[in-house]
Amino acid sequence: MKKASRKLLLIAVVWLAVLVVAPLLGSHAVSLADALGGDSTAATILWRIRLPRVLLALAAGGLLALSGLGFQTLFRNPLAEPYTLGVSSGAALGAVIAIQTGLADSLLGLAVASFLGALAAGALVLGLAMRRQGIETSTLLLAGISISLSASALILFLQYFADPTKTFRMVRWMMGGLAVVGYREVAWLLPWALGAAALLFFLRRELDLLLTGEELAASRGVDLSRLRWWILGGTSLAIGSLVAVAGPIGFVGLIVPHILRRTVSQGHLILIPACLLGGGAFLALCDLAARTLMAPVEIPVGVLTALLGGPFFLWLLLTRR
Repeated sequence: MKKASRKLLLIAVVWLAVLVVAPLLGSHAVSLADALGGDSTAATILWRIRLPRVLLALAAGGLLALSGLGFQTLFRNPLAEPYTLGVSSGAALGAVIAIQTGLADSLLGLAVASFLGALAAGALVLGLAMRRQGIETSTLLLAGISISLSASALILFLQYFADPTKTFRMVRWMMGGLAVVGYREVAWLLPWALGAAALLFFLRRELDLLLTGEELAASRGVDLSRLRWWILGGTSLAIGSLVAVAGPIGFVGLIVPHILRRTVSQGHLILIPACLLGGGAFLALCDLAARTLMAPVEIPVGVLTALLGGPFFLWLLLTRR
């Protein structure tokens, strides 16, 4: 326990370092002394563009990692995460429908559409994967892939019939991005990230017992049906809130929880805050790389995480027993 606590402290230090350093870096470095010393250009870049973007990345990465942790524990499958299970694709479909119909002109309309899409996709995957004696891993993954492909096909269908302006907006938004001005998106997403952490922390005992197997967990008083719907509903709502402001960003929920479960702790008392901090730091570093590797051109962070997540997914498929 002490060793895991020290590792959690190290993750917290990395998270804090990313928060302090990342806003100063980019296609053009910004000096903190200039921003505080009266340079209006440096102050605007730092406080209105860079810092909100880093804060949004920290909140989004933490939320994605927590969602992946919840799904991986619930289904006892390291390949389970919102992107592979189709939840992110469902949220993206809802958001694209909102863009096509004009509901996306307000953040609330886009968020509601994303919520409904994520919840519908998650419920459909869970329903397809349910069996009398639990959830079959192969059925779960096939259901998630089917939902993702169907949602992608519908998104392409809507893009084909949209006008050029909406089509460009859909395509650019589907790549996932964290470019914001001001703190509106941060204020929107932060409560959802903290709420997801609180939900998993409240359910940490049931999640720990679930690692031992469904039958043993049920024999010790875990209501599996209630637990599934709590995690499914809470996670889908959180992913919908994220997709509404940043688009679908994949594989963070696959990579971070799997690595932290192996290197930090199996117990959710430590694993939950580790995912919140570690996922945030990971996505913020990915976003930093996305806006500096080919500066002044920025790579959408969703593209970069997909480039990292694809090989990681294949590695898990080839090595898991």
